[in-house]
Amino acid sequence: MTWLAKLQDDRSLISRASTAQRVAEILRARITEGALLPGTRLSEEMIGAALGVSRNTLRESFRLLMHERLVVHELNRGVFVRVLDVQDVVDIYRLRRVLECAAVRNAGNSPAGATEAIEAALVEGEQAAAQQRWFDVGTANMQFHQAIAGLTGSPRIEEIMRQALAEIRLAFHVMAAPQTFHQPYLDRHRELLELIRSGEVERAHTVLDDYLRTAERQLVDAYAERVPEGAAVPR
Repeated sequence: MTWLAKLQDDRSLISRASTAQRVAEILRARITEGALLPGTRLSEEMIGAALGVSRNTLRESFRLLMHERLVVHELNRGVFVRVLDVQDVVDIYRLRRVLECAAVRNAGNSPAGATEAIEAALVEGEQAAAQQRWFDVGTANMQFHQAIAGLTGSPRIEEIMRQALAEIRLAFHVMAAPQTFHQPYLDRHRELLELIRSGEVERAHTVLDDYLRTAERQLVDAYAERVPEGAAVPR
């Protein structure tokens, strides 16, 4: 399992003073980057061994991630990475429009380095696309939108955004053709950055709102094709 190998690398991030919160942060990051797929069983034994943490610590981290709607506990089966449904997608995009569109309107008062963080994520996505690494383009997309939230200068908003982006990454796996989904948004990322830099925040707000509504429609349509209405969601 490649994600378990990544967790073994993450073991160095766990110090003696670390808590379940730190473990939850690592698992959330692996979900956000797409390494942990929807429906993946999270074995206490394997993850605990990979990270070098106790079962009690790991169980507490699972509880934190359950609160964030990233994992679910199934009686007599264990803990699994959550499988989103279409209602989840619609609600997450509702949240994203509120947070991200407000963030671009605050761009004129953004903290130092905020636009540089947006550009760094944009360049990472463009480089990944040039090398046909579409999985990594999806990860760079998450970083781009996290950096958009950073325009607010609010740690609380950034934390909410991290959780929302981890959730929506679970929905991205429903897209059968990642390149077709991600590639058109790279140009829109560049457009958004230029609008923010030039101070055209109302135009940036309009472009971002349309961007998010388009992405939502694409995901909702993909769910309709993969999971017909009324059907059970496959694990």
